[in-house]
Amino acid sequence: MSRDQYTFTNPVELYADIQPQKQHMREPGLDADLTPKADLGEESYRGTGRLTGRKALITGGDSGIGAATAIAFAREGADVAISYLPEEEEDASRIAGILREAGATVATIPGDLRDPEYCRTLVAEAVAALGGLDILVNNGGKQVFQESLTDVTDEQFDDTFKTNVYAMFWITKAALPHLPAGSTIINTTSIQAYSPSDILVDYASTKSTINAFTKGLAQQLAPKGIRVNAVAPGPIWTPLQPSDGQPQEKIAQFGQDTPLGRMGQPAELAPAYVFLASPESSYVLGETLNVNGGMPTP
Repeated sequence: MSRDQYTFTNPVELYADIQPQKQHMREPGLDADLTPKADLGEESYRGTGRLTGRKALITGGDSGIGAATAIAFAREGADVAISYLPEEEEDASRIAGILREAGATVATIPGDLRDPEYCRTLVAEAVAALGGLDILVNNGGKQVFQESLTDVTDEQFDDTFKTNVYAMFWITKAALPHLPAGSTIINTTSIQAYSPSDILVDYASTKSTINAFTKGLAQQLAPKGIRVNAVAPGPIWTPLQPSDGQPQEKIAQFGQDTPLGRMGQPAELAPAYVFLASPESSYVLGETLNVNGGMPTP
């Protein structure tokens, strides 16, 4: 049965055919190797012109939530630039093809978010390729579990903060001179910002930081007509999980502790990003929109 994001469904039973399976990938992991495949909205997302003429840059746009958001943006009429690691080229090429099929102008810009120079040139290249910029989605992230804080090396702590927090700072700072009034910035935080797991101390700390950055910057940029918000996913099926984002013994039960009793799919996140990017949310600033299967947050 065909469906799209407007189809009336029972959310408990939705995606019952996609069950997480124990598997291990080398970081950063690929959607191409994920079993079972995540739903990125390739077959289901239906656009209605909500972002016609817009120009978006999405980090981590090759897979998972970033890829689903890129597909949704393109089908809503936006041109899209995606950032990703060079080793994720296979995923990025597939997503770029889907975006072009939707009629979007697409820029694929590989590089490492831990590198400040790449983050700055990323913005310049996106602006040049798209002819401007009015949506920025800081979504690329790093998550590696450790059972004990003593197992978190200085390198891992530094890499996690550089990927999740510093890159957001570098990219946003570089993008601001290009963003006209009416633009939107959307940052990806997490349920971990509110309910941190004992094995994700460094990752959870970055997500809490992203929340504070979002709320503070929203107040600063509001008078300029630039809105800043965040999306906080719960347990979502992406390559981040089997590539040491979760212990292997927890993969098969991933998401079962949510009130809906299941993990979420990237396609279920995309509408939240579309809403925050579109003029429909013109009075929404400094908001963290939780998409987590019903897990309570403050």
